[in-house]
Amino acid sequence: MPTTLAAKGAPPVAARPMTPEERKVIFASSLGTVFEWYDFYLYGSLAAIIAKQFFAGLEPTSAFIFALLAFAAGFIVRPFGALVFGRLGDMIGRKYTFLITIVIMGLSTFVVGVLPTYASIGVLAPIVLIVLRMLQGLALGGEYGGAATYVAEHAPNGKRGAYTAWIQTTATLGLFLSLLVILGVRNLMSEEAFNDWGWRVPFIVSIALLVISVWIRLSMNESPAFQKMKAEGRTSRAPLTESFGHWKNLKIVLIALFGLVAGQAVVWYTGQFYSLFFLTNVLKVDATTANILIAIALLIGTPFFVVFGTLSDRIGRKPIIMAGLLLAVLTYFPLFSALTSAANPDLALAQKNNEVVVTASRRGCSFGGNPVARDIDFRSSCDIAKRFLAQNSVSYTNAVGRGPATVKIGDRLITAPDGRVVNHKFDAESAAAIAAFKKEVSAALKEAGYPARADPAKMNKPLMVLILVVLVIFVTMVYGPIAAALVELFPTRIRYTSMSLPYHIGNGWFGGMLPTISFAMVAANGNMYHGLWYPIVIAAGTFVIGMLFFRESKDVDIYASR
Repeated sequence: MPTTLAAKGAPPVAARPMTPEERKVIFASSLGTVFEWYDFYLYGSLAAIIAKQFFAGLEPTSAFIFALLAFAAGFIVRPFGALVFGRLGDMIGRKYTFLITIVIMGLSTFVVGVLPTYASIGVLAPIVLIVLRMLQGLALGGEYGGAATYVAEHAPNGKRGAYTAWIQTTATLGLFLSLLVILGVRNLMSEEAFNDWGWRVPFIVSIALLVISVWIRLSMNESPAFQKMKAEGRTSRAPLTESFGHWKNLKIVLIALFGLVAGQAVVWYTGQFYSLFFLTNVLKVDATTANILIAIALLIGTPFFVVFGTLSDRIGRKPIIMAGLLLAVLTYFPLFSALTSAANPDLALAQKNNEVVVTASRRGCSFGGNPVARDIDFRSSCDIAKRFLAQNSVSYTNAVGRGPATVKIGDRLITAPDGRVVNHKFDAESAAAIAAFKKEVSAALKEAGYPARADPAKMNKPLMVLILVVLVIFVTMVYGPIAAALVELFPTRIRYTSMSLPYHIGNGWFGGMLPTISFAMVAANGNMYHGLWYPIVIAAGTFVIGMLFFRESKDVDIYASR
């Protein structure tokens, strides 16, 4: 395990306070990373419009899902970017490697802004879009490890948590900047113009951010730890083999993934992405209001990255990260329940007074809320009932019965029809019966007080912001100290490679897939809070593994040969 300063005696030369030039370098690297996250998250923020522009050959629901899958493609390839660029970073240096990543990210984002749509070039449009999205993911896979390693290797001992915490703010600031630019462009034109061509502007202006980022990174110096190691001839010739081919280091990689990063990732994405999805798709808050409230919460909560990063230099990385995981596990259900009451009190009241219950045979139900399948792929009465409720974000409970499925809304019982498909569509009788069923359910929901939209006049916006800030603070607790912890786990010669892979598997796969997995869980179960079990179980598992196997690392000498 890592060598501590106490075991090594006097600290190395880097223990002196940071010089103004070093502060400038760290600020510059953080700023470049903000721009890279901005590029990465633009796509997610504009997924609904991108679905219409590039997946127009599909029906609207499927188009949106495929747009989200293209968004997910960027997360899926992030670990591969970590391997490619991590290896380069450990062999040729930190500076030039993440200079390459910013160029790939910036150019890919710019091209999305000028890419012809499906209407112009047909199926080639979504293919090129997915390729560009994968290039963004590869670039981001090499960016974070380089930036975190670079900053940590410049920071004096005893202040790594404080300085790397600035890198931890970059993902949130990048998301905040993307929301800000999108809102600004929306307000400068009509909604029709924005949906037609204005959505391209945030992508196109990223070329200016690319120029600034490249200029900044060309002016930076190489990491002193890497320079020292290179001068001594100790750079690794095979970083991948050393990182993952020897059990001594692979064991630490696994502890980093399952004892730190997996839980951190799901808390991060729950606090900053799933909360936005929950507001708009489940609680039916209008997108502009939801984005503004999230932006306010991010603005208030972001300084806590530095607060907890600095605190971790005093009391350790482990207590803060583990406390954040435990708080998330214990409070997610009550916090999201309170968010429902604050954002859409009519919905909370309707659910309390007029619960929706679907009674059906087990054999008659498949995956009732599958968002990709077409309506005609759901033919049983159970599937038709659950599909309609899921599409309208109606939370329901399940009961087992016999015969056709029924939907009970308060005291009203509605029987769902089966569907018969002829020539790839419902026959006339089935189509009429299904339409009548949907109309009756809609009327019953309205009569029972289920709102079509959250009423802005009834929203408790201060309470909503408070709850969102609490969720963001959980994010800052688990994320603020984690860059320092990961850097301290691995030796300099393979640090870039070793820390990048668990970070991007955790955040790219465990975290990046959270919205999709949680949505699928809600659709399958019916209860709108059921998706929270995914982050809760992952965070709880990480808490247990971290408490058992992760050793405190704040006093590690990252310059020592290991």
